[in-house]
Amino acid sequence: MAYKTIIGLEIHVELMTNTKIFCSCTNTFGGEVNTHCCPVCLGLPGATPVLNKSAVEYAIKAGIAFDCKIANNTRMDRKNYFYPDLVKGFQISQDDKPLCSGGHLELELEEGTKKIRLIRIHIEEDTGKSIHTEDGSSLLDYNRAGVPLVEIVTEPDINTPEEASLFLEKLRATLKYIEVSDCKMEEGSLRCDVNINVVDTETNKKTNITELKNLNSFRAAVRAMEYEEKRHIELLKRGEDTERETRRWDEVEGKTIVMREKAGVADYRYAVESDILPIEIENQWIEEIRKNLPELPQAKKERFVKEYDLPEYDAGVLTQSRELASFYEETVKHGKDPKQISNWVMGDVLRRLNDEDLEVEDLKFKPKDLADLINLINDDKISNNIGKKVLRDMFETGKKPEEIVKEKGLIQISDEGELKEIVKKVLSENEQSIIDYKNGKDRALGFMVGQVMKVTRGKANPQMVNKMILDIIEG
Repeated sequence: MAYKTIIGLEIHVELMTNTKIFCSCTNTFGGEVNTHCCPVCLGLPGATPVLNKSAVEYAIKAGIAFDCKIANNTRMDRKNYFYPDLVKGFQISQDDKPLCSGGHLELELEEGTKKIRLIRIHIEEDTGKSIHTEDGSSLLDYNRAGVPLVEIVTEPDINTPEEASLFLEKLRATLKYIEVSDCKMEEGSLRCDVNINVVDTETNKKTNITELKNLNSFRAAVRAMEYEEKRHIELLKRGEDTERETRRWDEVEGKTIVMREKAGVADYRYAVESDILPIEIENQWIEEIRKNLPELPQAKKERFVKEYDLPEYDAGVLTQSRELASFYEETVKHGKDPKQISNWVMGDVLRRLNDEDLEVEDLKFKPKDLADLINLINDDKISNNIGKKVLRDMFETGKKPEEIVKEKGLIQISDEGELKEIVKKVLSENEQSIIDYKNGKDRALGFMVGQVMKVTRGKANPQMVNKMILDIIEG
């Protein structure tokens, strides 16, 4: 039997406006519980919401970035459901007249480019936050209530958890590029719900859709999808089906757990939000927003390939975040070889950042410092291996590479007379290696070069050492 997984995503993204969507309360993460609140975001009787223009502008930015159609006429609606952290008993959202419709995001897969279509992007308010204690009590923090959100809904065009992960990574990178959200999943500013089911491609029989919620990391989202994919396939094999249900991911148990029956659109009893006037958006404003958007990831990638003569893979990695792309370009301004700089950024710099879970903004050194380090290597003042050690010190201390090299006496030995004496001494102590090399064992040459580097603590010019050894052996 052959099976096809069908995945659609609903991504909630908190917008980085200064204030909340319907009131003047500050829109910042954290703070003492229930201190970023007012009668409007607490839903007190008589409090009237006023729409934040910046929230609409940020949502339009996202719509333009994903090639959506922006509505000239839209409105806010009431989405009715009960939950303790929903203070009003309804959420102000959008139903049948979303701000943005259509659009897409392209994924670059091994088999080619795949277009993931969007259904819509709409604006809404966030809910409060439930805090569950060890004694079984639940406390409520309403600081988050009324924070502006966009909800981005995809068509069910995704067919593997890996594709979903790629989509989320590219979506997050784009949203950060246009500076509408910091997309920090650990702070809840990007949250993802997954709708997943499986079809038997031979019989065309499908399982019912399962909604996955409470996915607080991309890793958790992928693991939950993988678990559900296997569960749905097993059900099809047994001729069974799952209920239309909402499940949560249990990271400790490594499985999904039923929360409730999945709600449908009719269950929310949408109604027009009468306290907020219909929203009229002029084309002139849309074009102004479009004109002021920064260079998007795909355009930047294409420019890196053309301008810096980089392979597509390099350009893709370097443009995965706006901060990394800026760091690379600033380094190139002070360097000589864009490809060599790309290798250092993609290799040693990114590896260290990933190992320590750091961002480019956390680096203690500047792009010019990295360029100066690479220039020291190119000018034969230090070896490549010494350069890697110097970079480690730069990560730890933030000191300039020239300062580290001077303090530790790491200047490369390139004096021919000095090197020749060291090479002769090493060869006299390794006569068997000379014999082995003459007998066709090429690795013996590498061993002898290594011995010289060991004696000089890595400071000898390796190219000069290699040539000197050959001249002496073959002379």
